[in-house]
Amino acid sequence: MSTIAAPQTATWNLDPVHSAAEFKVKHMMISNVKGQFTAISGVLSLDEADLANSRVEATIDAASITTRDAQRDAHLKSADFFDVETFPTLSFKSITVKRTGGNELAVPGDLTIHGVTRQVVFHVEGPTAPGKDPWGNTRVGLSAVAKINRKDFGLTWNAALEPVASSSATM
Repeated sequence: MSTIAAPQTATWNLDPVHSAAEFKVKHMMISNVKGQFTAISGVLSLDEADLANSRVEATIDAASITTRDAQRDAHLKSADFFDVETFPTLSFKSITVKRTGGNELAVPGDLTIHGVTRQVVFHVEGPTAPGKDPWGNTRVGLSAVAKINRKDFGLTWNAALEPVASSSATM
């Protein structure tokens, strides 16, 4: 009689202290502004035998947005943008997981922002091999990136800007 090894599925909870949901946007058509959401949670169910059976779910508290500018943060939380009173969370739920290279994955799924759900693909580096932290907990690490257009999610507020005048000087 032979035994068949059971599929190896591991469940990993996102560590909010060592994780970040960061973004970069063009501000006033001039420069990039970086920010982050500081309250995030999520779960990764990783099926080592068949990655397609793996699942990722994450939730972000929209009111936890910070760009290091209190006035801008208040505007982003307002009805002009995220409307955190009406839409308190952003969420992602994967559809599948696909290996695209050695340690790279593609994770398509449903991203919901401002009450609008669109399919996006996160490009993932990792996960790393499990390792022990200094307190004896087993952890993995990964990073995921997706590029989205805020207007696809109903975030369409925009202020008209005057054209920047050019000038020259001769010395």
